[in-house]
Amino acid sequence: MTATHPLDPLSPAEMEAVVAHVRAHPEFRAGMRFGQVALVEPDKRALLADAPPPRLADVILLDGERETAHRFRVDPASGACTPWERLDGVQPRMVDDEYVEVEEISKQDPRVHEALRRRGLDVDRDEVQIDPWSAGNFGAPEEGERRIARGLFFVRDHEDDNPYAHPIDGLSTVVDLHRREVVKVEDHAVLPIPREPGNYHAAVQETWREDLRPLEIVQPEGPSFRVDGWRVSWQNWSFRVGFNQREGLVLHDVAYDDHGDVRPILHRASVAELTVPYGDAAFIQRRKNAFDVGEYGLGALANSLELGCDCLGEIHYFDAAYVDPHGGIRRLRNAICLHEEDDGILWKHYDMRTGRTEMRRSRRLVISFIATVGNYEYAFYWSLYQDGTIELEVKATGIVQTGYVAEGEQPAHGARLGPNLYAPHHQHFFCVRLDPTIDGDRNQVTEVDTVADPTGPSNPYGNAFFTRRTTFETEDQARRDIDLDRARYWLIESTQRTNAHGSPTAYKLAPGDNCRPFAQPDSAIAQRAGYMWHHVWVTPWAEDERHPAGEFPNQHPGGDGLPAWTEAGRGVRDTDIVVWYVMGQHHIVRPEDWPVMPVARCKFQLRPSGFFDRNPALDVPPSDSKLSHCCSNGHGG
Repeated sequence: MTATHPLDPLSPAEMEAVVAHVRAHPEFRAGMRFGQVALVEPDKRALLADAPPPRLADVILLDGERETAHRFRVDPASGACTPWERLDGVQPRMVDDEYVEVEEISKQDPRVHEALRRRGLDVDRDEVQIDPWSAGNFGAPEEGERRIARGLFFVRDHEDDNPYAHPIDGLSTVVDLHRREVVKVEDHAVLPIPREPGNYHAAVQETWREDLRPLEIVQPEGPSFRVDGWRVSWQNWSFRVGFNQREGLVLHDVAYDDHGDVRPILHRASVAELTVPYGDAAFIQRRKNAFDVGEYGLGALANSLELGCDCLGEIHYFDAAYVDPHGGIRRLRNAICLHEEDDGILWKHYDMRTGRTEMRRSRRLVISFIATVGNYEYAFYWSLYQDGTIELEVKATGIVQTGYVAEGEQPAHGARLGPNLYAPHHQHFFCVRLDPTIDGDRNQVTEVDTVADPTGPSNPYGNAFFTRRTTFETEDQARRDIDLDRARYWLIESTQRTNAHGSPTAYKLAPGDNCRPFAQPDSAIAQRAGYMWHHVWVTPWAEDERHPAGEFPNQHPGGDGLPAWTEAGRGVRDTDIVVWYVMGQHHIVRPEDWPVMPVARCKFQLRPSGFFDRNPALDVPPSDSKLSHCCSNGHGG
């Protein structure tokens, strides 16, 4: 797929051109590795200009020889390049090679050999698996300014494909990725290795449910959506698909055709950060605080989706690509899935006096991708509905992290899964970055609380309640939290357009399930992921404010990102704003999460609230399913 629009992802041909230009640059040296090649997305004003903005790639190179990194921009067409900027004092995200190198370097260290021998294991056998983990920043002097990662140990039993059933607890390494050496071996304690299998593959399943009949999704006339390159249109909706190594799926230019009036809603939407703080004080677990977007990159870890498994029905796939550390083009076939789903009732009413029923079925358009980050899978589903609603649902699955627990002991900060095996409790925080354009690029956010009217002359039965609205003036005012006692929600309002009833056209940010962090305020994770401490943030748009924990959270000591930006107290009323919504998934581990966990879900919605003058789904035609029928005995008879 080639680029035909300024927001299209870099094509493989453009990536190849960028790599060639970089390698020809006089400052490029053998051994440098590509950490990132990403489209420099033009801003709203550049997109409105008469001439299309130039295509530019943002390039980050890892320089192992100098133990630093470099950043610059390249024009894929001309090769024009901005001056190289050294990125001293920060660490870009880990790249593909480094995941493997953590294990390779650890297995070469004689201290690791000796530690494994004490546990009856041989490092030279394939049975030892060493998982790479970002190291965080805990002030250890020997780690200093090095580029480091942790190695965590497991046994991969050849009769059991689940190594997380067999953690080698009490042992880890810290690896210098530039110098290719083990900084330290943390041999805390020699603990027994849990041996009960945790296999979950179909090949070992002895019995199957016998009463499950086929369920197929059939669209005999094809889907209702249309795809033109990276642009999608469906049911009055239109948007552009984007993709990058860091965030994965991005939506651009989301708009709704309101009877010929194409009205903008979102300029850009993405999951800008995902942080997973673990709540266990045990030796191996207490440093686990992963930033799966900023330290690893969801796009680089995206799955190639399979028809009939990951996606069911009439599917359109988008392929994606990124530049690997050696400058090769890594192509991700079927990285993004687009399909329609039935969603039950859209609206209905039965008139008991006339006996007449009017009912419409809801349909939604779903665009999704799935990333595997080590032991976990995250599936991201953006849905557009016929009534103008936008939804993001995240499904987490995969395998929980594990450790050793003595027989008869109940872990204080986790749950038992089997003999000598437990999993630590943890949380997942997803920060969604929304760049709204509700009827234009001048917007504001109003918080809406519901207040109970006190019983009195104006409320004699004590049943009345009303809403109290507060429009945020500055970004430091707009650090807000969910409040169930007030049924709190937020309106993203236009300041340029009102509806037929005189109110600003708006979209409602409706929270779903959520939680707060349980780490202490003085903890390392509280410093590094300060964005987690509020559910909603509002900032004025700024080109360099894309990542809520800062541009380079890997090994960063903290203090960057949303908490730092919003200290400035900039204005957020009647201007170009960004809304950040933080979803927390609180995972108190259950036995049912083992050996592979059923999906855990969290979501939120953007619902039209005065954006339309009345129900926009009145024109959805009645359903006429020719394949539905009654089955009297549950078996089609």
